[in-house]
Amino acid sequence: MKPIAVNPAALPAPSGYSHGTLHGNTLYLGGQTALDKDMRIVDGGIVAQFRQAFGNLLTTLREAGGEPEDLVSITIYLTDIADYQAHGKEIGKVWRELAGPVYPAMAGIGCTELWQPEAMIEILGTAVIPDERLKVPQE
Repeated sequence: MKPIAVNPAALPAPSGYSHGTLHGNTLYLGGQTALDKDMRIVDGGIVAQFRQAFGNLLTTLREAGGEPEDLVSITIYLTDIADYQAHGKEIGKVWRELAGPVYPAMAGIGCTELWQPEAMIEILGTAVIPDERLKVPQE
């Protein structure tokens, strides 16, 4: 069995990477920043960027038949941890709106910068999708 790229049409077309890689029923979700469909980082600060980045990740998850409860691990890279912490309640509200009361293993890691200079956050993850919901993209 070889890995299969998962690249939803709703997200910007990847070049040199995949939004996700499916191997068996494990989906490795590539890092998502707050890029919108026009390849621009959304305005509005860390809460708006969290909403877009996490939404992008969930779009990839759903493309393979996954749901938020299938997430087993999330890593969040942040250029300003204090700003994220200051908006923690708002970010938590967005999380529950998009994913419900699902909390996989998580890590938050501070970094000096991300691929797009205006990006404040990048989220990557791993999900294990039950066979009965798994949708394998056609190559």
